[in-house]
Amino acid sequence: MPTPEPTTDLDPRYSSALHPRPGAENATPTPWPEAQRHIEDAEIFWVSTVRPDGRLHVTPVIAAWHDGVLYFSTGPEEQKAKNLAQNAHCALTTGRNSLTEGLDLIVEGMAEPVTDPAKVEEVIAAYEAKYGAHITSPEGTFRGIGDAFRTGRAVVFAVEPDTAYGFGREGGLFTHTRWAF
Repeated sequence: MPTPEPTTDLDPRYSSALHPRPGAENATPTPWPEAQRHIEDAEIFWVSTVRPDGRLHVTPVIAAWHDGVLYFSTGPEEQKAKNLAQNAHCALTTGRNSLTEGLDLIVEGMAEPVTDPAKVEEVIAAYEAKYGAHITSPEGTFRGIGDAFRTGRAVVFAVEPDTAYGFGREGGLFTHTRWAF
């Protein structure tokens, strides 16, 4: 099922369209299909949650995009699971560590636990397709994750985007795109 096209806006306050330089007049929003490809290809995300006392908690996770939803997991006793039990709002961030090239992405939404066994199997298949031997090989870093999903040793969360942001940098041209779903 394709992801519905969100509304797309270029924020000129943070894009080259506001700052005169060669090519600035050509600043355009990043198309959602391009952003989605980056989300699908990204290996590491940083999930941000809110502790009960309001402090932020940020930690790296692996995640898979499937049917317009971003899935990640954590142990039921880990801080992010505890935070999400109190406040399901979260953001997942990925991108490049470069000043002059790449696209950084932020996906915001509500993290909902996935409990339907058929959906869990779909998520396992998405993880295996994306991470391959990291999950399927006996030597893989995340071997056994599918069984952890099935048995509840890991909680699988689904984040359907409410809003996403893209910060592009290419050849001195900077863009700030907002997608609303």
